Amino acid sequence: MAGGSSRRPPARPPRRTAAPSARGGAARERSRRIRILTGITLLLFCLLGARAAFLGTVRADDLASRGLSQNRAESDLLAPRGAIQGRDGTDLATDRLAVDVTASPNLILDPQEVAAQLGPALRRDPNDLANILARGGTYAVLARNVTPARADAARDLGIAGVYFSDTYQRFQPGGALAAQLIGLTGDEHQGISGLEQSLDGTLTGTPGHRVEIRDVFGRPIQVLSDRPAQPGTDVQLTVSPAIQAEVERVLAATREEYGAKRAMGIVMDPRDGSVLAMATVPRFNPNKRETLNQDQVTNRPVTDTFEPGSTFKIVTMAGALEDGVVQPTTLFNLPAKYTLYDRTLTDAHERGPVTLTATQILEQSSNIGTVKIAERLSQERLQAWIRRFGFGSPTGIDYPGEVEGLVLPDDEWSGTSILNIPIGQGVGVSLVQLTRAFAAIANGGTLVTPHVVASVGGRPAEVPAGRRIMHERTARQVDAMLREVVSTDGTGTLAQVKGYEVAGKTGTAEKIDPETGLYSKTLYTSSFVGYVPADDPQLLIAVVVDEPSSSGAYYGGDVAAPAFEQIAELSLQNLRISP
Repeated sequence: MAGGSSRRPPARPPRRTAAPSARGGAARERSRRIRILTGITLLLFCLLGARAAFLGTVRADDLASRGLSQNRAESDLLAPRGAIQGRDGTDLATDRLAVDVTASPNLILDPQEVAAQLGPALRRDPNDLANILARGGTYAVLARNVTPARADAARDLGIAGVYFSDTYQRFQPGGALAAQLIGLTGDEHQGISGLEQSLDGTLTGTPGHRVEIRDVFGRPIQVLSDRPAQPGTDVQLTVSPAIQAEVERVLAATREEYGAKRAMGIVMDPRDGSVLAMATVPRFNPNKRETLNQDQVTNRPVTDTFEPGSTFKIVTMAGALEDGVVQPTTLFNLPAKYTLYDRTLTDAHERGPVTLTATQILEQSSNIGTVKIAERLSQERLQAWIRRFGFGSPTGIDYPGEVEGLVLPDDEWSGTSILNIPIGQGVGVSLVQLTRAFAAIANGGTLVTPHVVASVGGRPAEVPAGRRIMHERTARQVDAMLREVVSTDGTGTLAQVKGYEVAGKTGTAEKIDPETGLYSKTLYTSSFVGYVPADDPQLLIAVVVDEPSSSGAYYGGDVAAPAFEQIAELSLQNLRISP
């Protein structure tokens, strides 16, 4: 290295800087972009403002209406059905709150699992629920009229696609008490049988209607209109719950004791036709629809016919007395057997030839004697009296499904019809018809209209006036004969009520054997119809026992008369009727 010299790093090249003109151009570009973005933003704000102004002025009403419609909810308000009450004001049928459970099966992924959970809560068969859910679709009924407690248990499961709606359930506080008389309601709360059906228009209320606004959670925030539901009208019956219960108890015990197919009975006030009880056994409980037997729903005293047997003999006797062809003391010489053409008639109990008065003929229920009286009366007049007593026509009772009965037309009588029709064979009657016929004897000759409705909404029900069918003297003559029937010498001794005078008639009718089409010697209808106190009749009681088969007893005096006595004793006490 040369002396006096030093090592220095090489000099760095000079830094290049942008020209003044280039810097100015970039700044102008950025400024231009900012102005464009600002302009676009201002334009958008202007458009939004214009839209808002348009919606707030021109479209304001329309949008407000749409908003309300999307949150508007309309619903019908349930109307409870009117109550059916007994004569003492107690409810025989009323409404109570219940819940209908439905589902959208298409929203349920596992029908078996859901059914397994719901079954115990709803007290329904899980297999039935699974079958319903497996059918698919958007709507299915899982259970109706579920109690609120069970519905709450099912609701707590939180199953999506299962819905709960409040409704009313028809409920009969007495269970089986008067069940056939009251009848049933259907799934839509409409009457489908009995008084529930015939009074459906009266009992059915008017649903209300509510319009409200709800929030996004479905909660009501404003009621726009509200029309309250109007409950149905209450109906009070002439039926006494206490007497009804006693009739049903006695009939059930009688049926069991004699192994009968069924039994039925009516308790009526013969003075005006008001029905205090009307029953059929076996019974059913309308509150347990799952065990419902349709054969037990029928109110047979109104809807069924039967051959009345000797209870029908009052028609022959009253007609003959009223027409003057016999008197109570008229004597008849009666053979042991009476043969007409190819038919032979005997009395119920074997005997030899005998002479009896007309009164004794009815007292001892002589078939041959009754036919002898009918021959004096004549076929034409007997037919007229059958019609005058109301047989072959509806009684007009305020109950649906009444039968007319079966009365042989004049031109269909054979030469031997006179042997069976006067004694109540070959003619079909309903129990309400037969009861009304006896009422005409008890009340002095007037055919009243049976009825079960006492008042509607507190207003007395209209009942057609009765019509006189015989002179009071004739009715009193038959009444005296019927008292002898219940004497120690008559066929109705077991119908006597201690301390009271009783009048009535026994009946034992052969039934048609369904296999042979001929009258059976083992199938019978046993009956007793009577009234008490005989001097001032206030209770008329009719009992019919169908096909008694055990104990060897089948006569009306043995089977039905004791039931009459039991029913009469309690009814007299209940109504405080003095001897």
